[in-house]
Amino acid sequence: MQIVAFRRAPYHLAVLVLCGATLLAAVSGCHHSPSPDVMATVNGKDILRSDLEKYYKASMSDSQQQPTPEQAGIVRLNILHQMIEDEILWQRAAKLNLAASYEDVNAKLTEMKAPYTQEEWDNQLKARNITVEDLRRDLRRSLTKTKLLNKEIESKINITDAEISSYYAAHKAEFNLIEPQYHLAEITVTSGPAQQAGNLQNNKASGDADAKKKIQALHNRLESGEDFGAVAMNFSENPNTSSNGGDMGFIPESQLRGDPDVYNAIGKLKPGQITEVIAVYDGPGPSHHAIGYAIYKLLAREPAGQRELNDPRVQQAIRQGLRDGQAQLLKNAYFEMLHDEAKVHNYFAEQILKQGAR
Repeated sequence: MQIVAFRRAPYHLAVLVLCGATLLAAVSGCHHSPSPDVMATVNGKDILRSDLEKYYKASMSDSQQQPTPEQAGIVRLNILHQMIEDEILWQRAAKLNLAASYEDVNAKLTEMKAPYTQEEWDNQLKARNITVEDLRRDLRRSLTKTKLLNKEIESKINITDAEISSYYAAHKAEFNLIEPQYHLAEITVTSGPAQQAGNLQNNKASGDADAKKKIQALHNRLESGEDFGAVAMNFSENPNTSSNGGDMGFIPESQLRGDPDVYNAIGKLKPGQITEVIAVYDGPGPSHHAIGYAIYKLLAREPAGQRELNDPRVQQAIRQGLRDGQAQLLKNAYFEMLHDEAKVHNYFAEQILKQGAR
């Protein structure tokens, strides 16, 4: 089945209000930053240069090359854009009294530290150029965002049996499997840089050595009986699957055969079992190199043939796909509404435009 959940596209970074007849007049005549340290404001709340630089340095910590001024500016603009969006959501959650508690933050922080020794944990923070207090702040905002979206979006979605039947009738051919399929879940740890970890813990490996340590620690936790879905949501670094407990859906056998290591490892499993740690490569061929590591769980193995609507697995797959699609649509609309209601001024973007106009 292929139900596409459309993901939110980033907002355009155009923040200039045309006040005069020319671009230069618009740049110089609209607003002025109250301080060189203020990069943007959201409803009067300052976003500071020091915070932007912390996120910038963390995002570039694994970069092997010095970026050009233009590349550095693009990265900073993207990070600042996300900081603005996060501030808008934070202010909305605070207005609705949905901010995560310090107890929630402490519990998540304890989970994050679990796979590491104190020395390894300290090295993690140092490599990302953040303090524990920085991390606490980010965790609180992440948990608050989840609470906000659960209340404003997720709780309002209801998929009916009629909608499921209608979808099946229009897409029956999707449930006729022409080859065996494997229902898989994954936990992935990447060794390269990333702006966001993609998991509930905001936990990101810093380099190849740390990625190996992290994935092995997670494998040990699974072997000790911890729930695969919970570990994936908290620590997996693939944002496309971590929020669903690592669930990759059904993968055709022919697609799996494209990666012999993964296919051979999964072929030995019974439903419910997991693989050993498997290296993830940037492509086929002898010149490829590892870009991360993964653990796979076989949830089910399906033979070829038609699946009927009365199959609970078919109903659940349709229900989840429709729910994901509605949730993404509502989130996109919700983000746009909040952004339109907010008073935002991006002084950093204005500064870049002003310098370019000279």
